[in-house]
Amino acid sequence: MNMIKTAMLIAFMTALFMGLGLLIGGRAGMMIAFVVAAGMNLFAYWNADKMVLKMHRAKEVDARTAPEFYRIVHGLAGNAGLPMPKVYVIQNPQPNAFATGRNPENAAVAATTGLLERLNPQEVAAVMAHELAHVQNRDTLIMTITATLAGAISMLGNFAFFFGGNRNNPLGFIGVIAAIIVAPLAAMLVQMAISRTREYSADRRGAEICGNPEWLASALAKIASSAGRIVNQDAERNPATAHMFIINPLSGQRMDNLFSTHPDTGNRIAALRQMATEMGGGGQGFVAGSPGNLVAPDDQASGPWGRSGQTPPGGSGRGPWG
Repeated sequence: MNMIKTAMLIAFMTALFMGLGLLIGGRAGMMIAFVVAAGMNLFAYWNADKMVLKMHRAKEVDARTAPEFYRIVHGLAGNAGLPMPKVYVIQNPQPNAFATGRNPENAAVAATTGLLERLNPQEVAAVMAHELAHVQNRDTLIMTITATLAGAISMLGNFAFFFGGNRNNPLGFIGVIAAIIVAPLAAMLVQMAISRTREYSADRRGAEICGNPEWLASALAKIASSAGRIVNQDAERNPATAHMFIINPLSGQRMDNLFSTHPDTGNRIAALRQMATEMGGGGQGFVAGSPGNLVAPDDQASGPWGRSGQTPPGGSGRGPWG
């Protein structure tokens, strides 16, 4: 079903891209846009994940450079029955995370240093479980391709703004103005096309993977509170990637819910707490390491380095992100 949705979205995006090309450059512009869109669709399938990681200056880490964080992801991947994804850390004070990759065999998960510093190990595990749920549900392909093509649509709008386009298009100068106005709105609508129900589904599956819905509920509350106060400059420069994050990273996230790329955080937390009640208190939880290796409920050290004696945030060591 997700593959069908992906094909439909790509077709819609291609048509939209061609329509903007028509408004900007007439028939010739439409044909050029078609060729560009076809090339971008092919390129995005194989390379969009790398582009998104580069946009956010993500750095790959491993068991040597980020042992605690890597161990958490490794344990969760095993619990979900997934191949071990590549693990990245983004030097950014805003707590947030996302997953990318065309399939589970080529997946990557990324977390910001802000997330690792502000959340305790259980909450970090819950967030990464949510991202692995996106990988398992194969949401990452459609999310990543959408980010790339939405950015291209915005680029066309910028082109029309600076160069004016071809007044010989079917709508004349009005068509050019329409392209300038439509482009950023189209980018927003495309992000909204990634059904917000996917977040609820990833929340539920993520809670199952980590074993405790309350951990994810607590993490979402902390992330939403901090994300509203800390500007993510890389996300602001690349707004088409906003829908990929667990919480909207843009400073304009308080816009009307009708135009939000994410469900209301309060509703997500309420759904998780209802799930915890159904599970009889939330469950003990499974994270980090091998089956049976549980994080103790009273382990509330901040960040995944809390139990290992590594240098705390702000120290002279490498920290959990390498």
